[in-house]
Amino acid sequence: MAKLVFGLNQSLDGYIDHRAFGPPNPSLFRHFMEQVRGSAGMVYGRGMYEVMRYWDEDSADWGADEHAYAAVWRSKPKWVVSHSLKSVGPNATLIADDVEATIRRLKARHDGEIEVAGPGLARSLGDLGLIDEYQLYIHPIVVGQGKPFFAGPRPRLRLVASDVIVEDVIRLTYGPCLTARCS
Repeated sequence: MAKLVFGLNQSLDGYIDHRAFGPPNPSLFRHFMEQVRGSAGMVYGRGMYEVMRYWDEDSADWGADEHAYAAVWRSKPKWVVSHSLKSVGPNATLIADDVEATIRRLKARHDGEIEVAGPGLARSLGDLGLIDEYQLYIHPIVVGQGKPFFAGPRPRLRLVASDVIVEDVIRLTYGPCLTARCS
C-alpha cells in the first residue's frame, strides 16, 4: 500500500510561495529530483498542477539538471484533482468525482510514496485521514504573508524525523497523531 506524503517548501513563518524562495540551490534541486524519481507518482490540486506543467515543455535555457528533472517528472504518473479542468497533460489522469474513493484505490494499488502537492488538496485529503506524512522544508526566510502550508486547522501531528537537506534548509517530517498522548 502506498503512503501519501504532502511536502512543500515553507518560510520560517509558515508560508509557501515559490517566488519568495527563488531558484533552489543545485543540491536542493537534485534532492527534489531524487525524491520524484523514487516516488510512485504525484497527486496534484489544480493550481499546483498548473505550476508544475512548466516541466512538460523543454526550454532552451535549461541546464542538464533541469532537463534531467523534466525527464523524471514526465515519467511519473500524475493524478489531478479538479472540478474545473476538462483535460490534463501527458501521463496525467483527471480526478473530478469521488475523490476519496479514487485516492483510496490509488493507495491500495500502488507501493511506495505518492506525493501530494497543493495545500488545499492536502487539507481535503488530511480531513479524510488520507495523508500519511507531512514534510516541511523550512527555509531561513520570513515572508510575512501569503498562502500558509496548512490550508486550515493544523492536524494533530507527531514528529517522525528531522534532517538537514542543504546547509540552510531542514526537513521536518510529521505523521498523524493517532493516540490521545500526542499534544
